[in-house]
Amino acid sequence: MINRRTMLRGVTASGAGVALGSSFVPSVLGARERKPDAAGKPKRVIFFLQNNGFHTAACIPKGMKKSASLFGAKLPHSIKPLEPYLHKISIINGLHGRHTTPTHSAYFGALGGYRGGEHRAPSAETIDYSVSKVLPPTILPHLRIGMGSLSGMERQPSVAALSASGAGAPLYMHCNPNHLYQTLFGNIADGDVKKEYEARSQIFKEVESIAAKGKGGLPERDLALYEPYVNGFSDINALRKKLSAFSEPLKQFQPEYSDKSLSPQFETDWHDTLLDIGIAALKSGLSNTLTIASGRAGVWGSWEGLGIETTGHFLGHMGQEGNPIWHKIRNYNCQMLVKLMKSLESVPEGNGTMMDNTLIVYTSGNADKQHTNAATWPFILLGNCSGRIKTGNFIQFDGTRPINALYTTILHAIGAPCDRYNMDEANASKLDSGSGPLEQLLV
Repeated sequence: MINRRTMLRGVTASGAGVALGSSFVPSVLGARERKPDAAGKPKRVIFFLQNNGFHTAACIPKGMKKSASLFGAKLPHSIKPLEPYLHKISIINGLHGRHTTPTHSAYFGALGGYRGGEHRAPSAETIDYSVSKVLPPTILPHLRIGMGSLSGMERQPSVAALSASGAGAPLYMHCNPNHLYQTLFGNIADGDVKKEYEARSQIFKEVESIAAKGKGGLPERDLALYEPYVNGFSDINALRKKLSAFSEPLKQFQPEYSDKSLSPQFETDWHDTLLDIGIAALKSGLSNTLTIASGRAGVWGSWEGLGIETTGHFLGHMGQEGNPIWHKIRNYNCQMLVKLMKSLESVPEGNGTMMDNTLIVYTSGNADKQHTNAATWPFILLGNCSGRIKTGNFIQFDGTRPINALYTTILHAIGAPCDRYNMDEANASKLDSGSGPLEQLLV
């Protein structure tokens, strides 16, 4: 996991901005605003990962041993809140992630489909970032939020552990909802939030001007190191200008800003607020891809707001299905998934709703459990992605195709077909019994 201090040390290499007044580091600055396109095309994808594994017993419908319809199925207690939506989901088991070498977490490898693990930098971009480049362009294509313990989110308002834009290029998730709210909605907010936003905006403009003047007379070697700082402030100011021009859609879907953010009693107050900000970013058209990391993709995290005293790493050593602690956490996940679906269903789009043109991918950053060899890696897909993904089924694979094949399938569904995702033929000959998408999932 890469913390904020590491981020600031690495600014010269990334060119992503420095001395930020919040934890906000956009992944694609200067991206075009969304333009209307033909109805019925995929417009957004959401990735939701819970740490410490997703046990097969907590995923597979009771009595199912092979692929079958979910009609009339009884879901495990852990995911029971999804039972009213069986016709809108697909449950997948039997894909593997052995090559990601997870122990406590595969980290970047979970969405990259390559070797991951603690303290290992990403070796290529991850599927969430890849998707954000293909979907209809927005101001902030890829928004990432991380939900951890309250002290952890306060201490590290941004961390990088799950998403990447390329080899050695981690992308940071936003963990402090106050910082993220001010960045995205400060321009249209009231009171102290608006005052602080305006004060920071003025400082950023002045610093950009001063920094630009400071380039004069620098030797070429020093200029190469200095220029990313100048570009960083320029990027921040350009984004704020775009958000200002985007104020009407933001006002329409502006989330509530309450004491749950300013004076949280439990970490779940911040988790709920972060989710609301993510939903607002999708509904307003600000973002096309949302990545949610419950447990911030690592081994820790806490859920005291659910009445759970046990914290992250110790949770990973417990069984999940039949365990009331894990029932609470997984039910909480499912309630968030249902909220995402209902929120998007409430907004008309084309001949249907936003949810009709959305795919939600739910899984874990650590396959089926802690200390796993990742021989199986369960997923739940929610939504049909504009009619491209089959729903209402449990699909059991034989363990010979990797999670990369699912990511290839997602790219096919959104109109960017490829034979393999982040896997060359040499590795595929050892890890993948097929090529191309998982046809069982595509319409």
